[in-house]
Amino acid sequence: MTAKGYKRLLSLAAFVMPAFVLYTLFLLVPTVGGMYYSLTDWNGLNRAYDFIGLANFVEALRDDPDFVHSLFFTLKYVMFMLVLQNVFALLLALFIETKFRSKGFFRTLLFMPNMISTIISAFMWTFVFSQVLPQLGERAGLSFLNQSWLGDPGTSFYSILIVSLWNGVGYMMIIYLAALQGVPQSLREAAVIDGARPWQVLRHVTLPMITHAITICLFLTLNGAFKVFEVVYGLTGGGPGRSTQVITLNIYEEAFSNNFRYGYASAKSVILFLVILIFTFIQISITKRREVEA
Repeated sequence: MTAKGYKRLLSLAAFVMPAFVLYTLFLLVPTVGGMYYSLTDWNGLNRAYDFIGLANFVEALRDDPDFVHSLFFTLKYVMFMLVLQNVFALLLALFIETKFRSKGFFRTLLFMPNMISTIISAFMWTFVFSQVLPQLGERAGLSFLNQSWLGDPGTSFYSILIVSLWNGVGYMMIIYLAALQGVPQSLREAAVIDGARPWQVLRHVTLPMITHAITICLFLTLNGAFKVFEVVYGLTGGGPGRSTQVITLNIYEEAFSNNFRYGYASAKSVILFLVILIFTFIQISITKRREVEA
């Protein structure tokens, strides 16, 4: 390699090194450390702890019904979010794309909830669910509004979904909107001239051209839904009882509320990591295959 090549290599390393060092210190090292502590009975404070192998994993999956329930509840939440968030985001993006004059207004309006902190959104919606909707239902004669939105296990799940969608749809909408703007207008016009209806244009022209955006949005939704915490913590705290407890909240309680079992909580975190890894691999494999076919 020439002196110019070495100089270029050092220049690239100088730019990459700060980010790589921070990434290693704040992500890779804690990740590896958490995986190691998941095999111990460390309580987070005592320097003396024992290596117990896979005992934490066995206890979590076999002897901890609260964790198993939180796992299935999280999977239910992920499935709903995966479908609803992307469908609503795509529909809103298609709607905005047709508004030539007011496109900027609607884009800003629908993206604004994403600019608000998730935990603050949860506190705002707690007031809406507990005060605004019941009074509105009582005065307007709309009985379905006058119910315990956060205290009833049957409706608290849908309350969490509403807040999550309100907070997250705008971000996905921007991604879909950027992808739609990259679809050549000539292809749509050619399809219309050939007699294609709007639905057929969407299905056979628009969607195949934005499969890359669908892959990205599904990945982001899947990743974010599995790690949901603030919405549930702010709205229900996992209640009533433990009916709306997600995995992250269960891990949080295990580490900071239940005898500080950091090793056990780390094992649950590793299980969550493996679940996300498996689902992400399946999702990317399916969507990438469709990208190639398109």
